[in-house]
Amino acid sequence: MNSHPKDAVSELPVPAVSTDWLAENVGRPGLVILDGSWYLPGSGRDPAREFAERRIPGARFFDIDRCSDPAAELPHTIPPPGHFRKCAEEVGVSDGSSVVVYDGSGVNLSAARVWWTFRYFGVCTVSVLDGGLHSWVAAGNPTESGAPTRTLEAPAPFTPVPQPHLMRSAADVLRAIGAPGTQIVDMRPAARFAGTAPEPRAGLRSGHVPGSRNVPYTDLVDPGTGLSVSADALARLLADAGVDPAKELVGTCGSGTSACAFAWNMVRAGYRDVAIYDGSWSEWGSRDDLPIDTGPPERAR
Repeated sequence: MNSHPKDAVSELPVPAVSTDWLAENVGRPGLVILDGSWYLPGSGRDPAREFAERRIPGARFFDIDRCSDPAAELPHTIPPPGHFRKCAEEVGVSDGSSVVVYDGSGVNLSAARVWWTFRYFGVCTVSVLDGGLHSWVAAGNPTESGAPTRTLEAPAPFTPVPQPHLMRSAADVLRAIGAPGTQIVDMRPAARFAGTAPEPRAGLRSGHVPGSRNVPYTDLVDPGTGLSVSADALARLLADAGVDPAKELVGTCGSGTSACAFAWNMVRAGYRDVAIYDGSWSEWGSRDDLPIDTGPPERAR
């Protein structure tokens, strides 16, 4: 992965930073703060508008959809390296940058997708602001609004170095069904996993990948604070869902966003990398040639 020069930002905590740490380091040379907010279809929320109305001082808006594969029919899938390079450089990220990503969801929904995408392209100096904008404001920290006025640093190159071990295809997931050393973990709400609630995207079948486990992404956050649950609480969630962290885990969700929140929480708790099924249910649920199950997850064997 890309190395981070020591003089950019002193000891960026990875993969998570607190509001206290960020408040002490806003404006430091080499630190790029990105608003990676994105919301589900039908939410009624416009992340670009919200960014203009209120953001962390000096932040730049990272448009997940625009910085995804422009040729793909699926939503916000990983783009070609050259496309991502342009997106990174447009927001001031270079090979020498440290990056902190946040979102406005209150449940760390999409910031982790940006975190994972930068990691996929070889950046190890990237962190998520735990609790996002909600926690930043709750701590009494300042915000700014209006058109961004901060001038980007002098143009510097960003070199994408893809890490293919972090991503899985539909064919990979199909082979993983029933494989003794692999588990598929779905982060969608329980009713969507079971097939009793409709998908927010039209035209998709309801249900889940056979044999997969269900850990709804909202369970990864303390509802009172918006902060991620503790490592002990995460371990209990995994045990209750029948997830064995010693196995190779593949995260999936509706469109590859909240699955990254699972991957981030696992790394944060000291577990190994979770691979992401990038197409997720947007692909699996649209293909009649792929198997599905409905109902609650199977009990752990």
